[in-house]
Amino acid sequence: MSFVNLHLHTEYSLLDGACRIKGLVARLKELGQDACAITDHGVLYGAVDFYTAMKDAGLHPVIGCEVYVAEDMHVKRERDYSHLILLCENETGYRNLCLMDSLAFTEGFYYKPRIDYALLEKHHEGLIALSACLSGDLPRALLDGRYEDARAYVEKMKRIMGPEHFYIELQDHGLPDEKTVLPRLISIAEQTGVQTVVTNDCHYLTEADADAQEVLMCIQTGKTLEDDRRMRMDTKEMYVKSEAQMKALFPGHEDAVDRTAEIARRCRVDFDFHTIHLPKFPVPDGETAESMLRRLCDEGLKTRYPDDQEEARERLDYELRVISQMGYVDYFLIVWDFIHYAKTHGIMVGPGRGSGAGSIVAYCLDITELDPLKYQLLFERFLNPERVTMPDIDVDFCYERRQEVIDYVARKYGQDHVSQIITFGTMAARGVIRDVGRVLGFSYQETDQVAKAIPMDLGMTLRKAFDISKELRDLIEGDPRIERLYNTALTLEGMPRHASTHAAGVLITGEPVTHFVPLQTNDDVVTTQYPMGVIEKLGLLKVDFLGLRTLTVIRDALDLIRQRGISMKPQDIPLDDPEVYEMISAGDTDGVFQLEGGGMRSFLTGMQPKCFEDIIAAISLYRPGPMESIPRYIEGKQHPERVHYETPLLEPILSVTYGCMVYQEQVMQIVRDLAGYSYGRSDLVRRAMAKKKHDVMAKERQYFVYGSEEEGVRGAVASGVPAEVAEKIFDEMTAFASYAFNKSHAAAYGVVAVRTAWLKKHWPAEFMAAMMNSFVGNAPKIAAYIHYCRSRGIPVLPPDINRSGRRFTVELMADGKPAVRFGLGGVKNVGLGAVDHMIAERRQNGPYRDVFDFCRRVGGQELSKRAVECLIMAGSFDRCGATRSQTMAVYDSAMASEAQNRRNNVAGQLSLFDLGMPAEYIAPTERYPQMPEYSRQELLRQEKEVTGVYLSGHPLDEYES
Repeated sequence: MSFVNLHLHTEYSLLDGACRIKGLVARLKELGQDACAITDHGVLYGAVDFYTAMKDAGLHPVIGCEVYVAEDMHVKRERDYSHLILLCENETGYRNLCLMDSLAFTEGFYYKPRIDYALLEKHHEGLIALSACLSGDLPRALLDGRYEDARAYVEKMKRIMGPEHFYIELQDHGLPDEKTVLPRLISIAEQTGVQTVVTNDCHYLTEADADAQEVLMCIQTGKTLEDDRRMRMDTKEMYVKSEAQMKALFPGHEDAVDRTAEIARRCRVDFDFHTIHLPKFPVPDGETAESMLRRLCDEGLKTRYPDDQEEARERLDYELRVISQMGYVDYFLIVWDFIHYAKTHGIMVGPGRGSGAGSIVAYCLDITELDPLKYQLLFERFLNPERVTMPDIDVDFCYERRQEVIDYVARKYGQDHVSQIITFGTMAARGVIRDVGRVLGFSYQETDQVAKAIPMDLGMTLRKAFDISKELRDLIEGDPRIERLYNTALTLEGMPRHASTHAAGVLITGEPVTHFVPLQTNDDVVTTQYPMGVIEKLGLLKVDFLGLRTLTVIRDALDLIRQRGISMKPQDIPLDDPEVYEMISAGDTDGVFQLEGGGMRSFLTGMQPKCFEDIIAAISLYRPGPMESIPRYIEGKQHPERVHYETPLLEPILSVTYGCMVYQEQVMQIVRDLAGYSYGRSDLVRRAMAKKKHDVMAKERQYFVYGSEEEGVRGAVASGVPAEVAEKIFDEMTAFASYAFNKSHAAAYGVVAVRTAWLKKHWPAEFMAAMMNSFVGNAPKIAAYIHYCRSRGIPVLPPDINRSGRRFTVELMADGKPAVRFGLGGVKNVGLGAVDHMIAERRQNGPYRDVFDFCRRVGGQELSKRAVECLIMAGSFDRCGATRSQTMAVYDSAMASEAQNRRNNVAGQLSLFDLGMPAEYIAPTERYPQMPEYSRQELLRQEKEVTGVYLSGHPLDEYES
């Protein structure tokens, strides 16, 4: 094959390229082409996916990019950029392209990510440049008749890139400007001695896809196909062509066609998927990473297991050996360090999540807070030498302060060593129907009807929807317009639509991030251009810094309790309080983490949990799949004597779940204890079962039952289990493993659940105030919690200008009972800055006497008239000696008077206040008019309008009986 496409846009030229990588590989195979380049617009998003797909198909990938080049990337001028193709000749070129593309976003972005020729000259090594399409500087100059400029440009590029690394690109898509410029390009190539190369600007796979490309561009630009002003491709030739087609387009220039293969052969970039690139933790002088980890673990062991340490010591030694052998010592120190920072700076950290809770090293380092020995949590579910994958400790933080921890990590390892991670939003089934419908000129109602005919199931696709939705089939088969809509949407479904920042993922590298991956900016946040899966594949350290709202609720509740004179930490909350389990068993779980939903409440009332193990089981069972075991679990819990075990060897493993398989760890224990598997191998079997790898399971079934000396497996029969029983157990494990839950994760989240339940049981006012604070702005949630409080005899008081804080607080009533006070920050149109100013003024100069005093002290620039009106409507002045209607009647003139005083002061005039005159002589107008109060219904309406909830009652209260 002597032709290679060196100018091609995949779906990662977002909404501008329709060459899906998977389809592209198939198309190349069909054409008999053995290599291809990826040159997406300004980004390298798809480089690794493209490389992997090409390699898997036995094809040669060329990594490149169509960059945007400005005269000066630091000067912001609209449309000041041209196109240039850069191809990576080697790893040095790839690194240089990563660096330049990163700087194009972080320093040169203006409408597009831009580099300039000065940057290219500095980082040109290892790169090959092609002069690009009609949007390149060279074709533009020639089209404009600027021949000297064109010649100077070619000489400049020869100097920057080297004569062997710059080529003049020849294209012919039937466009008039191409016909004009083509002979000029050939002429200047001959004059300057620069070789030519033939390309086709590929945006889609086949000619038939041209219409879908037009729709894609309309989605990108927000236009419709009927819009004459829309951006369009005035040709249908931008598809992946064969060698014969390209040679027919350029008779007499067969050498320029063949040269594409020569360039492709020179371009050799290989991604390394086998090396782990962990950053080094900076250890103190005199210590190694291993000695520091051992010291910290020993200190933690004495704290965690002050009495009997033998079993814990053995487990710790074993884990440390595995961690050291696998090269993850620095990883554990890095995670320990930022969690230690958070905990010593008052930032709430979760007790653990995921399989990391199964590690005693993590427990001794205070990374997790649950004893893995007590709850039979397995280290091998997290890390083992037989499954060589990066450990993955995800960490929950208070969602309000999560960023502080990320900032700490960036300071510690260097801003250029830390980045957040990109994620791509794709065109899902319903969304792509709506997008395409708008472009095709369908009315909203028409597309809405089609979209709603697509089931909402997770993972739903258009093809699946067509198979299962008769309504959708009838619409498509009954109307050619809708058939076109469906078929076009089918072509575009699943393509990436936009890039955003991953909610949790953070990359930490030992060298600058751009040595490994390109960067970009998303809403002023620097992220990688590669998503999470690619980051992990490249052996880079990714940590999930998750913001968990419930941790903030626990923090706020404890702060409110502290105001009552009782100081405690989350770790002080017991996990075995019988009163808490009575409350949960009664279904009273409003606000309780993981246990709040209606279905879960019903399950809990039937289950009647009595201990922490029951909560772990509840969290694991209440999900699709495991739900089938709920009746059996409840039956076993209520009647333990009826629980049947296929063999006595199962009882120690399954007794905690009353004979039911609930956890992934139980599968691992069964194959280990019954058949003699190592824990590492047992996890591989569990994974094979979960992924339904039938070839693997067929072999493992034989090993599990009868053993294998070669594989080092004893077999269940050798343990005294009859073969037919062993077969039955294996079948049950296989059926169960695909939906089994990770006990370590359920246990860690169970801790959070029980802590919230304990706070709710023993400090209900403080807990509900904290819950409402976490949902400020979500009126339905606030209303639900207010209703709950009132149903439990906890008063919820309206906002008060002299008593409320910024958020919901707790205050004691005259009878000593706690009540929840609505926060001023929850009133519409009252900014938090204004609230803080009001509270600071009140704290410094005492309570506000009335609305006149309030307007004098905080009116004007700090607080608008609309804000004061909303405070009145919410009832914030109800305790200031006037009715709400009276206050509403005077606030406007009070604000106007204060505004006039301010203007007088600015003009250098003294107001009567400056003379120290008593208020009754200064403002005779500060009196309330005699007028009736609003009706009760009107008062409630006002409250609902400005807070989203009814505060002083409910319109239907009089009908309650």
